Amino acid sequence: MFLSAAVRSAVSQTARQVRGLHQSATRSAGGLFVHRDTPDNNPDTPFEFTEENKKRVQAILSQYPEGHKQAATIPVLDLAQRQHGWLPISAMNKVAEVLGVAPMRVYEVATFYTMFLRQPVGKYFIQVCTTTPCMLCNSDSILEAIQNKLGIKVGETTPDKMFTLIEVECLGACVNAPMVQINDNYYEDLTPKDIEVIIDELKAGRVPPPGPRNGRFSCEPVGGLTSLKGPPPGPGFGVRSDL
Repeated sequence: MFLSAAVRSAVSQTARQVRGLHQSATRSAGGLFVHRDTPDNNPDTPFEFTEENKKRVQAILSQYPEGHKQAATIPVLDLAQRQHGWLPISAMNKVAEVLGVAPMRVYEVATFYTMFLRQPVGKYFIQVCTTTPCMLCNSDSILEAIQNKLGIKVGETTPDKMFTLIEVECLGACVNAPMVQINDNYYEDLTPKDIEVIIDELKAGRVPPPGPRNGRFSCEPVGGLTSLKGPPPGPGFGVRSDL
């Protein structure tokens, strides 16, 4: 289809305006794909599984057939990260040793999945979802409240190493927007006041119960149930009696 120069110019201008509606100052918690040695992240950084976690590693490996230990890369990496708080290259090397694979086989997994953190993070790792459903429910106000409360920007960690803040894509709780993930917990149906209270609780050493903050159960409709209000009908419901 032929478009005049004026129309093409208008379409281009509109596209630029749409793309500029919301720009995320994101930072991958994993950092660069290419490793660069630092004082706290190099092959000599101390890492060894605790005795308790060594038992967990063996329990994980027991679930895989002989000769297929590499299939346990993700759960063993996750265990290493939970122990250390993040994944220095020495931890990845230890995982490779435990699995009996080349370190590169572990690196390629750790650099692919954003759940693996290859840079230090705070005790509480805050991930704010600002994808379309959350954005439409004013996730920007949640992000702003966190930044003001902690005095940090996206991609930064508080001086006391307690909180790290990043902005992420969909976390899969769209019906409970706006929401954030803090470590393993989802906090949903948030207002700026809610997130301030949650941060105060974490600062005090208490972990607030996860889930919706507006009183609803799980992801039920905000206005209450509209269907499935009673017990299900018995067998044969709706079957013609003359057949």
